[in-house]
Amino acid sequence: MSELPAPLWLERRFQENKARKDDQRHPFQRDKARVLHSAAFRRLQAKTQVLGVGMNDFYRTRLTHSLEAAQIGTALNAQLRLKFPDIAPLLDDHLIETLCLAHDIGHPPFGHGGEVALNYMMRQHGGFEGNGQTFRILARLEPYTQHYGMNLTRRALLGVLKYPVCHSLVAHPTQQHATSSFRQLKASDWQPAKAIFDADAEILDWVLAPLSDPQRAAFQSLKPNGDAAGHGRSQCKSLDCSIMELADDIAYSVHDLEDAIVLGIVQRARWQAQVVEPLLASHSPFNQAQLDRLSEDLFCPEHYRRKDAIGTLVNALITSVTLAAQPQGEGQPLLARIARLQPDHHSLLKVLKAFVYTDVIRKPEVQLLEFKGQQMVMELFEAFASDPERLLPSSTGQRWREQIQQGHSGNRVIADYLSGMTDEFAARLHENLFTPRSGNLFELQSRL
Repeated sequence: MSELPAPLWLERRFQENKARKDDQRHPFQRDKARVLHSAAFRRLQAKTQVLGVGMNDFYRTRLTHSLEAAQIGTALNAQLRLKFPDIAPLLDDHLIETLCLAHDIGHPPFGHGGEVALNYMMRQHGGFEGNGQTFRILARLEPYTQHYGMNLTRRALLGVLKYPVCHSLVAHPTQQHATSSFRQLKASDWQPAKAIFDADAEILDWVLAPLSDPQRAAFQSLKPNGDAAGHGRSQCKSLDCSIMELADDIAYSVHDLEDAIVLGIVQRARWQAQVVEPLLASHSPFNQAQLDRLSEDLFCPEHYRRKDAIGTLVNALITSVTLAAQPQGEGQPLLARIARLQPDHHSLLKVLKAFVYTDVIRKPEVQLLEFKGQQMVMELFEAFASDPERLLPSSTGQRWREQIQQGHSGNRVIADYLSGMTDEFAARLHENLFTPRSGNLFELQSRL
């Protein structure tokens, strides 16, 4: 049987003394409640998942995506308990639900366009990246406590660390120079470094405190070749994080595919060429007849048949979960092994993700909306940075002044403010600021 993790992993950074009468919940149940009841979580209902909010009322938002990921996460837990009874004591459904529900709360309005925009505007102030912002919201910004965010358990914060390294250690140094114009910004040149912000380094140190120096060095080691944008890339994560990430990938690749099919964004001929044929040519968990039936059901006009095909894909991926050794985590039960799919199912997930990326996300119609959102976020940032004390809401302005008084740049506060906006809020604020005949005092007060 796997050794249980040390009690240190249940600690909170701020030791609370407000025990409520007859509260019998486990710490992970409290963590889940704090995420569910947070403003940051509620805002996911109006943030872009893949297709822009407002284009249609059928497809997923980041909120429904997170709920589906949470359900898949607990299903993965159930499979791992069945296949690996020795790790059953390590697995907690409330914890995995917490991680899946929280994993996207740091992502800004307008999806990847908003992330690129903020990374560019923060290029000389520590960059911006959605996962790093999620960590920051959970551990610092969300006002469940005054200074400690939601004050989640150490293990929950470890579980959201997809990239447990600081920005300055992995960011490519060429991402420092301004382009000639916002309009000329090429998104591929400003892919964010996957990391925690340097401003939150002390929180990262606290999370990793139970590790010895050699264990921490191994856990924070980088991949030899970095990523496609030239940034360094961490290579390790906790068992909990690997389950959350797998649930996220399954929800993204299968459910976003369903949205695209229903809305007519992808056609069967492309599916056949980009998914079915590559699977048959390499490693597929389905044979020719099974893939033909799946294709028929996915693209037929009868909704129940398409839903059954989606369920078949999700079930195939969930039930193929297994464990892989993570040598860098040796000696730590939460780090020694991570969740993975069996090879054939890993190939299926990889092909599905690539198809959603090329035939949905990169579609010109979607990219036009992403570009529009990207421009709005940069223009909003420029406006607020031009005169923060005049334009920022009072509470945000106070945070900005405190940062300036401490000798820091206040731009991180502006990035916090903008990244927390929903798509609709950001669009209307942009309209109020830059459209002469739009907005009035009462309208602006309601939004600030």
